[in-house]
Amino acid sequence: MQPAAQAQQWTEKEILKTLAIRSQELRKMGVRKLGLFGSYLHGTAKAGSDMDFLVALARPSFDDYMDVKFFLEDLFQCQVDLVIEENLKVGLRPYILSEVKYVAGL
Repeated sequence: MQPAAQAQQWTEKEILKTLAIRSQELRKMGVRKLGLFGSYLHGTAKAGSDMDFLVALARPSFDDYMDVKFFLEDLFQCQVDLVIEENLKVGLRPYILSEVKYVAGL
């Protein structure tokens, strides 16, 4: 993986478009929904920022979770915080669900 500083150049639109193009691969990994939230969504990511994604998996398992996480980290060349939708903490749920932008085609 390359330094996270390079990942900072990604914009929200580029991230969502890239993922939409790769949606078939994501579906094969069991992804039902995938959304971006956090600093990359807001355009405030700094060097070292991770990308925050919310995911719903058809088969929620450790292996599927890690497959998706590694896929995203390889694709964007940065650390990824992958949150399973049904595991969202009660206090964070309204905030994240109100801002998340989902990938088209999933």
